[in-house]
Amino acid sequence: MRARFLLAASAVALLCLSVPARAWDRQVEQGRALARAHCARCHAVGRSDASPLAAAPPFRTLHTRYPVEDLAESLAEGIRTGHPSMPEFRFDPDQAQALIAYLKSLER
Repeated sequence: MRARFLLAASAVALLCLSVPARAWDRQVEQGRALARAHCARCHAVGRSDASPLAAAPPFRTLHTRYPVEDLAESLAEGIRTGHPSMPEFRFDPDQAQALIAYLKSLER
């Protein structure tokens, strides 16, 4: 009886741990899709590719410049730069969080 209880408790614990992981994975995948659709024209958005535009930093290195979480407000309000060829991007808050989740996944 005790063995069954421990087995059931372990199964429930694993299930509880995997739900947040799956939600995180979905958010990362959504962020990856946004990066490919909106940013890959200039930035390297993968783990090892080169940026098509040499002046555009690879996404995998952004965390070395500043905490990527700091981009949340800029992404939602409209990220822009002094560099004239970069278009302004504005994402809804869920999209901004997904893009940040993807950037954080590149830090590993």
